[in-house]
Amino acid sequence: MSTVHPPRNTAEALLADGTTVELRPLGPEDHRAVLDLHAEGMSEESRRMRFFGVSRNAPEQAADRLCGPLRSDLLALGAWVGEELVGEADCELLDEPPETAELALSVADRWHGRGAATLLLEHLVHAARAAGIRFFEADTLFGNRAVHQVFADLGLPVERRYAQGEVRIRVPLDDESGERYRSAVDERGRRADVASLAALLRPASVAVVGASRRAGSVGRTVLGKIRRGGFAGEVWAVNPYAPEIDGAPAYPSVHALPAVPDLAVLAVPAGAVPGAAEECGAAGVRALVVLTSGLGAEEARGLMRACRRHSMRLVGPNSLGMAQTDPTVRLDAEFGGAFPRPGTAGVAVQSGGVGIALLQRLAWLGIGVSSFVSLGDKYDVSGNDLLQWWEADDRTDLALLHLESFGSPRAFARTARRVTRTIPVLTVDAGRSTAGRRGAASHTAAAATPTVTREALFRQAGITATRSIEELVEAAALLHAQPLPAPRGAVAVVSNAGGIGILAADACAEAGLDLPELPAQLADLLPPGASVRNPVDTTAAVRPTELALFLRALEREEAVDAILVCIAPTALCETPGQDPVRALLEGPARRRVPIAAVLLDQQVPVRYRGCADGGSIPAYSDSLSAARALAHARNRARRLAEPFSPPADAPDCDRRAARSVVDGHLTAHPEGGWLDPLSTADLLEAYGLPLITSVWARDEHTAAVSAAGLRRLGHEGKVALKAYWPGQVHKSAAGAVRTGLAGDGEVRAAYREFTHHFGGELAGAVVQPMAAPGVELLAGVVQDQVFGPLIVLGLGGTAADLLADRAARLAPLSERDLTTMVAELRCAPVLLGDGGALGDGGAPPVDLAALRSVLARLSRLADDFPELVEADLNPVILRPAGAVCVDARVRLERRRSFDPYLRRLRRPAAAEGE
Repeated sequence: MSTVHPPRNTAEALLADGTTVELRPLGPEDHRAVLDLHAEGMSEESRRMRFFGVSRNAPEQAADRLCGPLRSDLLALGAWVGEELVGEADCELLDEPPETAELALSVADRWHGRGAATLLLEHLVHAARAAGIRFFEADTLFGNRAVHQVFADLGLPVERRYAQGEVRIRVPLDDESGERYRSAVDERGRRADVASLAALLRPASVAVVGASRRAGSVGRTVLGKIRRGGFAGEVWAVNPYAPEIDGAPAYPSVHALPAVPDLAVLAVPAGAVPGAAEECGAAGVRALVVLTSGLGAEEARGLMRACRRHSMRLVGPNSLGMAQTDPTVRLDAEFGGAFPRPGTAGVAVQSGGVGIALLQRLAWLGIGVSSFVSLGDKYDVSGNDLLQWWEADDRTDLALLHLESFGSPRAFARTARRVTRTIPVLTVDAGRSTAGRRGAASHTAAAATPTVTREALFRQAGITATRSIEELVEAAALLHAQPLPAPRGAVAVVSNAGGIGILAADACAEAGLDLPELPAQLADLLPPGASVRNPVDTTAAVRPTELALFLRALEREEAVDAILVCIAPTALCETPGQDPVRALLEGPARRRVPIAAVLLDQQVPVRYRGCADGGSIPAYSDSLSAARALAHARNRARRLAEPFSPPADAPDCDRRAARSVVDGHLTAHPEGGWLDPLSTADLLEAYGLPLITSVWARDEHTAAVSAAGLRRLGHEGKVALKAYWPGQVHKSAAGAVRTGLAGDGEVRAAYREFTHHFGGELAGAVVQPMAAPGVELLAGVVQDQVFGPLIVLGLGGTAADLLADRAARLAPLSERDLTTMVAELRCAPVLLGDGGALGDGGAPPVDLAALRSVLARLSRLADDFPELVEADLNPVILRPAGAVCVDARVRLERRRSFDPYLRRLRRPAAAEGE
């Protein structure tokens, strides 16, 4: 029988109305609370529905069962709001049928309809799956509509059997319905998140706690900006030592305020932050912005305790503040600079300095902001939260992020994948590694640099990742004001100076953009001597009317997806009526294809030029910037054109057999380490990964006998011998591989050579048939503690690190990932057979279906077992028919199961340790 292990730690999560609940296993100390829940918190009708009748002893019996001595067959989770137990869910293992647990659920009447039941069930499902439970079963009355609705909303399939007024419910927990279930969890999480942020981003009243009479202080500055910014609600100052500040009354405490503020901005010393937060929470405040920096560990824990206990969302600490430009709010609670211009761009940054710079550049450009949040040390509210707010606020159509860290990258990526379908999300890829490849024991670990991992996250999430604030603003300028190009991204470059056009064409080529051929008859629209070869040289003599007609004709060409117009200042431009810029500004801003300008006399990197129809065209000071922006727009168009791709299919994986290998190794080696060859073969076989036939030999005689039996399987009847000892790193580099051994004598000689060379270290050797030649690839996994498993594909063999031809994705892979990873490799033409088909004189293409199967199974293995921290399948030899791995290494460590999609509030490292 399975054993249910309770979660090691408590978790906090949000109910549908934004209330924070603490979820934790029930224990003997909770007997009174469980009794009160069933006896006082539930009406007689609710108890009748729960216990199938009215019994005065039922609450006591429930408390005795749930809070008795620890049992291996029972898991009971409670949901707490402050000191109140608002609900519980429990499952008890059954003897028959096996792998099934009996489910029960209770929620206090006044908490009905707030999502406590589904939240409890989500966490119970997670614990049950980890214990190997495959089914929940529950009995309920036919008329218990509330419970039936809970199961209907859960997102898992529900089977029902009716008998004499009762319903037997059966819920399969297997992952076949994984996407449907995760989507249901996503939607509940999105609604709860948005509800919890309302007090922060749409407050009706604000208090500045720690506002000072001293001019130039942070609190005084923020208070003044809120008042001068035209905040639509009430604003109060809290200072126990000042009766008034800046001509308005101040109050000694939050409790002394005329009403409870929705939002409190804390500008108090670090040591006073926990107490101020607790006072705000006790008064009923629902959101905090903490400007204070330099909190110690105890102060951080105190701040988080207050926020969780009183259901307050938190921005900061070490925040620059936040701003909301909605005319019904107009809140400027930051000390950076001028109130952001109202608009439709959502902005979130961790660094206050970056926030100031970004807002300044957006202001220069004329892009307005819907809301701005400086996340600071990001104890609670994160970029993931703000993406969900902007998705729902009906104002934001562009999201700009600068994130230095990620709490749950896979949850962030899942949210971003959904949000980027409706609005562009741009980021600065901060923290890129410049130190190069890190030292590691496997080729895969060497490839998994921070740069590679972050790029994989952004690519899979559909986020436009730029390399600087300037590039971010340049891309935003185009995406904000112009339509997207077609996914092909073919650009027509037009200039009034041939040399400038050539430089622009080079910039487009470097950005990965194509320049299509243009019809020769377009030259009829331009002055004599003009060239339409693309780049188009209009000559300096082009008149605005001619250029305007030419651009309109160019726009109608099916081969053109975007237009880049480069204008160099000439003496003719100074002549009235001869300025070619007029051709851009007198035409419509919004066209069938996007248009961008490069104005070589422009002093700022990018700005908008207003058009006659009221729209804008982004104008850049150099062609490199414009080409990068067009490439980002092309990439977004390609992303939006891609249909939904389901998770990669990996059928017939034996998770139980793999679990036996993993648990067996970690029981014998609690500190973890590399699997021996036999265990490696067993683990890969359980997931259908094609490791070549391997025989373990502990001595020379066994090696020779094994080789004789394997020769008929090997290429040209030869075998390979590979020495093994615990802790082995790279076999080839250590001289531990002998290949092409043809007879008994050669095998024995090779084994004796190993014995002489490695001495007492040698544990034995692996004997394998020689694999037929093919294309050698590397397929591997690295588990990142923050980002999860990264799957790497690249050229393999002994030169894997030297050639560094690789593609990487975060698991779980999608079906599209299986194809695009191959296409991104520089060696892709080799895999396709030189020319891409048979019969053209090139090598035959390899079995790409077999390669996709390897990647899908590796992804599933890594996703199922967080203990698998490193794996190298190198080389995987691909041939026209099939694939085989001739060498594999796997390293395991103890890692607790972590579901990145389980709803819970993040816990900052600074506040851990309670």
